[in-house]
Amino acid sequence: MVFWKLAKIYPFQPYRYTAKAGPLSDLVTQPYDKISPAMQAQYLAKSPYNLVRVILGPRTPEDTATDNVYTRAAAFLKQWIASGILAREEEAAVFPYFQEFTVPESGERMVRKGFIALGAVEDYSAKIVHRHEQTLSGPKKDRLDLLRHTHAHFGQLFMLYPDPACAIDALLDQAAAAAPLAEVTDEYGVIHRVWKIAGGGAIPELMADKKLVIADGHHRYETALAFRDENPGLSGADRVMMTFINMHSPGLRILATHRLVSRVSTADFLANAAQDFQVEEIPSLDRLKAAWADSGDRTIMGAAIGQRLYLLEDRKARGELDVRVLHDRLLGKALGIGEEAVRDEKHLRYVRGLDAAVEEARQGKAEIAFLLRPTSVQQVAGTSFAGGVMPQKSTDFYPKVLTGLAIYKLE
Repeated sequence: MVFWKLAKIYPFQPYRYTAKAGPLSDLVTQPYDKISPAMQAQYLAKSPYNLVRVILGPRTPEDTATDNVYTRAAAFLKQWIASGILAREEEAAVFPYFQEFTVPESGERMVRKGFIALGAVEDYSAKIVHRHEQTLSGPKKDRLDLLRHTHAHFGQLFMLYPDPACAIDALLDQAAAAAPLAEVTDEYGVIHRVWKIAGGGAIPELMADKKLVIADGHHRYETALAFRDENPGLSGADRVMMTFINMHSPGLRILATHRLVSRVSTADFLANAAQDFQVEEIPSLDRLKAAWADSGDRTIMGAAIGQRLYLLEDRKARGELDVRVLHDRLLGKALGIGEEAVRDEKHLRYVRGLDAAVEEARQGKAEIAFLLRPTSVQQVAGTSFAGGVMPQKSTDFYPKVLTGLAIYKLE
């Protein structure tokens, strides 16, 4: 039987930090789009070799066309390789990557298992790599300028693949029986461990019949697409570094991202919402959690307005994405916040954690806090494989994959 090849996975020889650079905890970072100004300052203070200097270096008013954040990033990378701060692996490999973490709110202790390798950059039209979110032009331009100057990928894209039998997870477990190649605990208490499978073993062949879904990294994937198209003759430009996670793995968790609405009038909100929703004032979050547990395919969400809590159940929706119902029938119809305003984040902020969202409303920092259940992995896969996209911030895969464990430099 001949299989139609889908995902193309390649072992590679990444650059990694050497002992000369110092403790790994002083060198790695969260993904660039999760780094706040305060985090950037903390990373810069940790070490002169912290990777933030390359992926999100400080800008200055004196920046010019020849001396700017991108030229400095390229210079740092070149210097660190020349001085032995970074060294290239001697043999091509696939790198098992496990993350041990505590799930926020539930307190469960989990291990998410994946591997780092190169993946082919494929057009969405090929139906091999699937997205689940729309992207914005600003972040893509910034990442493309960095890639143009450094010819390197510093953070892995977070990709999902279907393997219900967990055959690849079994191979990763075998590799993880040895001492890890690298181990580091990040600022959120997540323990990251990396091993090496020389040559990749059977993993590339086992991945050959898989479709892929981008979990995190849509902007960087589309940046890699643009760079590939700009450089058709550049060896390696048609590949990008990825962390691959089995969507059937028990360690995969998505957290809810709640919506905080500001600078709108809430005077008519409950009356407007009642056109499509059954609205019930509730005494506590426990009532909302109990409704979610017994909801089946019904769409139920919460709303905190000042000191009051409400349960909103859509009268008609069955099996729809809660976040899509929220955007269409509450943000759009009941509050008049259009998709353009949502994209520009004119009225919306996002927060993780039910208690944190409710507290924003109680303190008057938001007119309304909309409370959502997490999107499921099955919903992400179903939407993506069907060619659909979700509203931005529909998913919060936890934890994030660290930047700086491996660097893919086009030689």
